[in-house]
Amino acid sequence: MFKVLVVEDDKNTAKLMKAILTHAGYEVFHASNGVEALDMLDVQHIDIMILDLMMPVMDGYELCETIREGGSNLPILMVTAKQLPQDKYRGFLVGTDDYMTKPVNEEEMLLRMKALLRRAKIVNERKLTVGKVTLDYDSLTVSRENEKQTLPQKEFYLLYKLLSYPDKIFTRIQLMDEIWGMESESVDTTVNVHINRLRKRFENYPEFEIVAIRGIGYKAVKKCD
Repeated sequence: MFKVLVVEDDKNTAKLMKAILTHAGYEVFHASNGVEALDMLDVQHIDIMILDLMMPVMDGYELCETIREGGSNLPILMVTAKQLPQDKYRGFLVGTDDYMTKPVNEEEMLLRMKALLRRAKIVNERKLTVGKVTLDYDSLTVSRENEKQTLPQKEFYLLYKLLSYPDKIFTRIQLMDEIWGMESESVDTTVNVHINRLRKRFENYPEFEIVAIRGIGYKAVKKCD
């Protein structure tokens, strides 16, 4: 059972959040401000945090920044009434993983939480599984049943990135910056070459497909859970 820390100073909102999350199968803990949240994190393992922004003693921005400065990758979902673009921008700057404005759609919140937990699992285990296929980040290998391939580093990182965010479209520039680095002298046609190699290498794998989005970039499509 995943453990959720709800950091919210409004008692009614916190009570509602707890009811929603408990019904969804989470174990819920509560803190009414950032200081209480830090104290809770010292004594209790937490898998994901739902964080309000406007709180006494220590607000959500300061709490998020403190957690990140301490080196923690705890998934954080900010849920707040602050709706201005600059509020959201500041939230991402201090390290939140996702941001929702109140009143929240319960189903959307739960779906976003599942996505954050899945990505956290990928980061922590450094392995990614798609059906019968397993990508091992440390060994640069892709395994399926009795078959194992060791990929060139850039090919592996490219595939791992795309499959970590299925259905998300990445531009060629985004992929160049992240895989090759902003200082690289490679041109964006390098991405095309590596994508074509990956497509050829895994053309008989039914679990996933790399799809070109005309004029934009690429995305990975998972064909199984």
